[in-house]
Formats: sequence, structure tokens, C-alpha cells
Amino acid sequence: MFSLAVLIGIYSYIIFGLGILGLIFKPIIILATIVWILVCFYCFRKPLANFLNTIKNESKFIKIYPKQLIIRIKKNKITSLLLFLLILQMLVNLIGVFGPEISFDALWYHLTLPTLYLLANSVFHIPGGLLYYSDMPKLTEMLYLGGLTFGSETIAKLIHFTFGVLVLISIYKISGKFLPKKYSLISALIFYSSLVVGWESIAAYVDLSRTFFELMTLWGFLNWIEKKNFRWLLISGLMLGLAIAAKLIAVESLIIFLGLFVYEAYLKKTEIRMLIKNYSVFTLTAIIVPLPWFIFSFLNTGNPFYPYFGKLAVDSGQSFSIPNFSFILRDFYNLFLNLSDPISPLYLILLPLILISLRKSEFRIKLFAIYTFLAVLIWYLTLEARGGRFILPYLPIFSILASYSIYKLKNRSLRIFLIITVILVVLSSISYRFLANSKYIPVILGKETKSQFLTKNLNFSFGDFYDIDGYFQKNIKPSDKVLLYGFHNLYYVNFPFVDSSFVKMGDKFNYIAVQNSIIPIRFSDWKQIYYNKITKVGLYSKERKIWVY
Repeated sequence: MFSLAVLIGIYSYIIFGLGILGLIFKPIIILATIVWILVCFYCFRKPLANFLNTIKNESKFIKIYPKQLIIRIKKNKITSLLLFLLILQMLVNLIGVFGPEISFDALWYHLTLPTLYLLANSVFHIPGGLLYYSDMPKLTEMLYLGGLTFGSETIAKLIHFTFGVLVLISIYKISGKFLPKKYSLISALIFYSSLVVGWESIAAYVDLSRTFFELMTLWGFLNWIEKKNFRWLLISGLMLGLAIAAKLIAVESLIIFLGLFVYEAYLKKTEIRMLIKNYSVFTLTAIIVPLPWFIFSFLNTGNPFYPYFGKLAVDSGQSFSIPNFSFILRDFYNLFLNLSDPISPLYLILLPLILISLRKSEFRIKLFAIYTFLAVLIWYLTLEARGGRFILPYLPIFSILASYSIYKLKNRSLRIFLIITVILVVLSSISYRFLANSKYIPVILGKETKSQFLTKNLNFSFGDFYDIDGYFQKNIKPSDKVLLYGFHNLYYVNFPFVDSSFVKMGDKFNYIAVQNSIIPIRFSDWKQIYYNKITKVGLYSKERKIWVY
């Protein structure tokens, strides 16, 4: 898994490097991607061969001895059921993956920025107050750029979905170090049954990629402690660096790992000098990975962390707030039960058991508990991060703790009851996500066009756009340029444009499109030639001549 994580990071930086050099051309991206895939196959040739041989042998065994398969399933009823539920949840999520993208942030910048880079054949700074994330680290968006080169946003969505599957595999493997197979599957199911995970799995966001790298960071940290090999300290720092490159807010995990380093040093009575050295190496490694993005941002804006610590509305100047402790119960009720992007209620149900199980638990479990506590504390103190997707990167370890608490129960009846509870919650999650994703089925089956689907599901009153009647496609030529006002989510814009947020002196245009607004006074003499009541977009022209801003 660590090799795969590194290879993913390498591919992302290959795309970024090509973008800096102005070489974002489809043939080059396709060639680079094919070479990268071949390298991946070469690196994993032995595991892949073993996996294929296992499938081949199992297939032969089932074909020759079908009754043995039934006996095997009956012997491991619960394990088979848990595995079935996990696969079923994946299939339900895949329904959403193959549907058109409608998620806000994906249409705002996660997909729009890679699309603009493809159009410009380079990765560049976009000024203004709309696409201000253009200078932030974008490891995952570089992957999306590669995906968009091969087709539509479906490949980008599939990439993010795959990160969720990689998290599941990692949870299973980490749990397997001290839990039986059944409880390792429960760990994975508790995580995957969170509605926020189901929603993220079908959208071209970056939170699941960050979650994967964050989990790999902790896994590498555990290996460093257990194997006493300095190489694992570097690998752990490298993984956190990739998490920061995926989402800058992951830098907060440096605080969490400071707590883990202190705890490890306390137990092993490590000298303060050695503690400082180890943590410094870890931190330096984590900062070096996203450093090219920081340099890119500094050269373009004078601020390596732009737009944070700047004048834009994205940063109010306060990353943390002093909490009002009189509302602490309300806030934690919201965390477990009332978020707009909810986590699983199983965390709240099993929280008392988790606390009880810590008394006689091993070192790793206590380390997981400290990790989770610090993560929730930072979530609580962070002013802008009180949503399920901001606590998402830390839910895998919370899930392992929850499963461990069930495993350690001595009361067999209570243990069975809780396993049934987990299964019921998972079934409710699968049902809910299926109902939510069912709207994609007609368009996937070809019974509804993409245009019809997006007409019903996009939020045109808040800046979404789609050329639902094909007017722009039919009437705007490649040689034209449209100046946009009032648009927000630009991914589906299918004609040459420049947005008012980053238009500059000297830019040429011969049309103006306005959404949810009126045309600026300076262009009041332009004539409206088109208006769509659904998308609330009006198109203006002045003698169809080219004008200079």
C-alpha cells in the first residue's frame, strides 16, 4: 500500500511538472499515464500474479466442488454476510459514480481547475475571488486532470471512489494486526456505512484521497514504533506530506502527531533531544512533499499558503476559535447525529464501550484513542471545519476502536446484539444511499439524457450552469469569447469564455453572458439576444463585434 501511495504521488507531480512547463497536451498526458500504469504493473507484478492465481484456483475449486462453497459460507455466516454488505455498499456507491457530477465544490473548482489547465495547456495562477484555490496544493486534482484527458468527469469520480476502497483495504489490514477477520470487516463496514463516506464516494472531491494518505501516515508511524526502523519515520512523514498536498488543512495533523510522539517518548522514556529530533525529521519530510506547490503559490501571489492568511473571504483571519463550552453537548450531538454530511451513529452508540475497553488495552489501541481524541478536539476548535467531511480523515481509526470495543466484550449476548446493530445500521445506510443514487439510474441506462438530468438536479439559482437547450453549442464558435458575470460553477461551460473574476485589461470578447443578475451598467447598451428561464442566463452582444476589456 505504501508503494502504491508513493506511485500515486509521483503521477500527480508528473502532471504538475508538465503543467509548469506548459506541456499539458492530451498526447503527452496519455503517454505519461500509460507509462505510469506500466510501471505500476511492473512494481506489483508478483502480488497481481498471486491474486490472479488465487482467483483461478478458487474458481476451479468452486466449479469442481460447488457444495464445498456452500459449506464454507455456512461455516462463516457472519463473515460472509459482512463481506457481502461491504460489496453491496460499493455497488450502490458505483451507481452515483457513473452518474453526472452535481456536487458543488466539484463543479466549482475540483473539476473546473483541471479543465482550465487542459484548455490552457499549463498549470497557472488564476487571480480574482472565484477560483482562488488555483494556487493551493492539488495532488488529487492533478489526478483528475489525467482522468479528464481520457474522458468525462466519470473517471475523476471513479478515482475518488477508488481512494475510498483503498481506505477500506488499509483499515482491514491494520485491524488484522490484532483483530480476527470478522472484526476487521466490521471496522471497514463501520467506516463505509457513514453517509458522508457514501456521498464522498460518488463525488469528485478530495477528502477520501486525504483520508487514505492520513491513514497511511498513522500506519507508517506504527511501523516505525514496532520495527524501530528510521526508514518508517521518513515514510510516515512522506505520507502526511501527500495528505497535505491533497488538502492543505491536513497540516493540522502535525499537531495530532506531536501528541503521539510525546506519548511514545513518555512510555519509552525517550530523551527530549531525541523526541525533538524525531518529530523534526517527521515534520520536515511532511513539509518537503507539498513544497513545490508552496513555491508555486509564493511566486504567483507572494504568499506560499494563498488564499489563507490573505485578504480573501476564505480566511477571516481566525483558523481557530475559543469554544463556548456551554454549547459543548449541542456541538457533539451535532457531530454524531446532526451534521449535514453525517457520520455513522455507531460511533456514538459504541463510544461508552470504547472508553471502557481502553483500561486494559494494548499500546496501539491507546495510541489510536489519543489520535482520535486529538482529531475530534481539533475538529471542535477549528472554526470552519465543523462538518462530517472534515472529521472524515480520522474516522478509519475511530472505526477500528469501535470494532475493537465489540471484540473485547466478554458478554456474548451483548456482543451479538451489537454486531446485529452494526448490520442494521449498515443496511439502513445502503438503503438510504440507494434511494439517493437511484436518480442516476435513468441516465446511466440511457432512458434520460445528461441534459435532462442536469436540468432537474443542478442549482441554477446559485451559479450552476449547463447548456440545457444547446444554444451555446450551436451559436458560439471556437473563435468567439464570452465574458461571464454572475456565474459560479464553471465546469459545464462548453464555450470559450473569460470570467469577470479574472478578466484583465486587454482581454477580447464579443459576447457577455449574465446569470442571476443584470448586465453591468458599463455594458447597458448591449442587446440581449438570448435568455433561458431555467438556467437564468442571458446572452448579450453589441453588433457581434470584438471588444477589448
